[in-house]
Amino acid sequence: MNWPDLPCLAAVSSALATAVILAACHPGPDAAGTAAAASAPAAGPSASGAAIGVSTVSARQQDVAVTLSATGAVTPLSSVEVRPQVTSVIDKVHIREGQFVKAGDLLFTLDSRTNEALVAQAQAQVAKDQATLADAQRQLQRSRELLAQNFISQGQVDANQAAVDSAAALVQADRAALSAARVALSYAKVTAPSAGRVGTINVYAGTAVQANTTPLLTITQLQPIAIAFSLPQRHLADALGALPGGGAQVSANLPDGGATRQGRLKFVDNQVDSASGTVKVKAVFDNDDGKLWPGAFVTVNMTARTLRDAVVVPQASIIQGSRGDIVYVVQNGQAAARPVQVAYSQGDDAVVSGVKAGERIVLEGRQNLRPGATVVERSHEGNSAVAASGAQSKASAP
Repeated sequence: MNWPDLPCLAAVSSALATAVILAACHPGPDAAGTAAAASAPAAGPSASGAAIGVSTVSARQQDVAVTLSATGAVTPLSSVEVRPQVTSVIDKVHIREGQFVKAGDLLFTLDSRTNEALVAQAQAQVAKDQATLADAQRQLQRSRELLAQNFISQGQVDANQAAVDSAAALVQADRAALSAARVALSYAKVTAPSAGRVGTINVYAGTAVQANTTPLLTITQLQPIAIAFSLPQRHLADALGALPGGGAQVSANLPDGGATRQGRLKFVDNQVDSASGTVKVKAVFDNDDGKLWPGAFVTVNMTARTLRDAVVVPQASIIQGSRGDIVYVVQNGQAAARPVQVAYSQGDDAVVSGVKAGERIVLEGRQNLRPGATVVERSHEGNSAVAASGAQSKASAP
């Protein structure tokens, strides 16, 4: 740059500054309009009274099954611990662990030589006393004949009669002792008291066992089988009422995702647990495939009762307030607050009283409503179709 050009630059800068000042003092029409729009208050629905868009669903009337969910435990209908009834030694084991047995099947054989000897001794005693009785009866018969001929006195006949009666009583006692000996001998064969699956066998051949003390094994019934769980006290009347008709229907689901099992409620305990406010119940299930195993935990669902012709609305439409629950009902294009009472809720639905079947209930947009507000209603069921058609229109637009 040449120093002689400096006066020209100063002149140009002065001219530009003058132009900026004039533009600020005299704004154009576009700038004035923009400033006015920015300074004006925003107009909303509350200020202008515009309608509020909401989605609605119809309150429907239907039968609703009151279903209770709980965690239950599989329990056998019977589980018997087998013990010997005599003190002896195991002679032979006739079954294996895990085997299924029927009632009366032979499980163990005990050493029975001592009891066999006792039975033989009792039989011999019976035979001896029967011979004594027979002799006493012959003596009585002869004494009666001699009495008829006046060769002996009546007292002799009475003495012979007493001997016969004593011998007869002794024979009866011997027979009772023989029966007892035979019962003790029968204990040498240990049989299954019920049908079921054999558990762990605790003894082997040669093991000494004590009467009514040594556990031999446990037999557990698996078919049918029971599931025990607890019901809230408020459903006690429903459970008791269902028992005479075969029991309420109960379904069970195993944790491994197996098929749902169907059973029936068969037992209700005779008292309510004061600590938990629940009552213990049992349901019986078929277990042909043996999937229900004693001690396993399952998820139980029981149909306590059925609410006939109940009015059902979505739970999401219910607004909880300090004065109770309400829903908004659309009437003549306006929102009306309707108090409701929830009788039962399950999943996304709730059974309520206070609304009628067919009334339009506000589902989405209820947070913006006030009683009497004007609404623009759209069906919640048709939202997906409306959205799809709108997307198609946008896709076809240039």
